[in-house]
Amino acid sequence: MPLGLTLDDASVLLIWTAVVLYALSFIAYAVDLGVRSAAATDAKDAAGRGVNGTSPAGRGSNETSAAKARGLVGAGAGASSGSGAVSIEFGDAVAATAVAPPNRAASAAGSGAGEASTPKRMVMARIGTTLMVLAFLFHLGGTITRGIAAERVPWSNMYEFAMTGTLMIVFVYLVVLIRYDLRYLGVLIAGLALVLLGGSAVTFYVEVVPLAEPLRSVWLVIHVFVATLSTAFFALAFGLSVLQLLQARRERLEKLPDSKPLARGLRFLRTLPGADALESLAYRFAIIGFAFWTFTLIAGSIWAQDAWGRYWGFDTKEVWTFVIWVLYAGYIHARATRGWRGNRSAWLSIIGFSAVIFNFTIVNMFFKGLHAYSGLT
Repeated sequence: MPLGLTLDDASVLLIWTAVVLYALSFIAYAVDLGVRSAAATDAKDAAGRGVNGTSPAGRGSNETSAAKARGLVGAGAGASSGSGAVSIEFGDAVAATAVAPPNRAASAAGSGAGEASTPKRMVMARIGTTLMVLAFLFHLGGTITRGIAAERVPWSNMYEFAMTGTLMIVFVYLVVLIRYDLRYLGVLIAGLALVLLGGSAVTFYVEVVPLAEPLRSVWLVIHVFVATLSTAFFALAFGLSVLQLLQARRERLEKLPDSKPLARGLRFLRTLPGADALESLAYRFAIIGFAFWTFTLIAGSIWAQDAWGRYWGFDTKEVWTFVIWVLYAGYIHARATRGWRGNRSAWLSIIGFSAVIFNFTIVNMFFKGLHAYSGLT
């Protein structure tokens, strides 16, 4: 290696480059939410002027603002039906702008202005996504380099588990963007990757060491890969559930005639899908994650039989893996058969993902058992 760098040194350099790019992506996505807030305010103002009555020229200006908001919401909250994506219902910002009857000439001019402004409106979201793709490539390079340096799959300790887990979360997010435009989740995904990867690089880093004897099995590849894939889908469901709670609160307060504007929640929420649409999408991702987690539980039992001669031994890690399975099974069952929808459904999803994070951090760090592979001393 040039400059006397080892492969592990190169891996660390690539990982820290990815951390910096995730931070920049987080900033870009955060600015995009600020732009969305401004668009939501413009749309609300245009709706108010339309209700109170304006001149034809004023209505044309209102429609221009409405067109801008429509462009922003359509680009940021869901892909068009022509792309094969599932259409979803948006918040009330766009609907509110359509109050005034349109003037044909002004409407045409307004629509043209809105379409022209859409690229400017979404530029920060595009920058955020581009930076995340670059961060993912550096992240992938750092993970592969670590594996080459160790001459094994990089899944031996918490540093490597965190490296792979965050890589999978970002990968699934970027793949999902092909079908659903979830760039409004970008600030959460980039923030999660930044905290988990950066925190693990600072706290959990250890030198390359050989695999522990029980990990020298093909089941390591199968079990850990499927577990991280499941966690990625749970992360998306978690983010959507958080937004669902915020959106539900905003929609509830909007119906109160005496509520103050500042008490109605974050303004960018008006440019996102409605609470019901967010809940439906979170439920889909949770089901996919649950299917993979079920396989994780089964594969872990088979691996335990191969390594220790028993399928189940109430080891701390085994118990918490089962607890997570029960939480998501309860969430899916309650929503599908008991009518648990709305905030109760969202909280179950959030509690489930919190248990996943607890299982990775607290259980690995402070609970001793046969699965004590944190690498920390």
